[in-house]
Amino acid sequence: MPHLEEQELSWTDLDRKAVDTVRVLAADAVEKVGNGHPGTAMSLAPAAYLLFQKLMRHDPKNPDWLGRDRFILSPGHTSLTLYIQLFLAGYGLELEDLEALRTWGSLTPGHPEYKHTAGVEITTGPLGQGLASAVGFAYSQRRMRGLFDADAP
Repeated sequence: MPHLEEQELSWTDLDRKAVDTVRVLAADAVEKVGNGHPGTAMSLAPAAYLLFQKLMRHDPKNPDWLGRDRFILSPGHTSLTLYIQLFLAGYGLELEDLEALRTWGSLTPGHPEYKHTAGVEITTGPLGQGLASAVGFAYSQRRMRGLFDADAP
């Protein structure tokens, strides 16, 4: 991971308000549809926000950029965690998509689906698949970097 300046990781009042908003969005989305898992999305809000807004290298305008960092959501039932961050980061989700959580034909199904929603790296669902998948993604990315950058360690 690249060296980060302390200022980049500072937590401002705006960041706190954004995380509070994420928690409200999670509760509202589940309340509107009448089912779902808001607890994990609410508790992971600070960590997911920190990753997407301050640490991860990604480009919403080019979600398949080879140099991007990947966010692998292991427990697929907490897809709302990912969808809200994709919404905030500008991946093309709208508030109406969050309100349509877990409904047929929406961009926000109950479990993330690869190639269905921009920014979703892998279809997940079964608990425990995320660690093995993340290791595979990391190994693949490292190999690809070695192919394109002969000086890579």
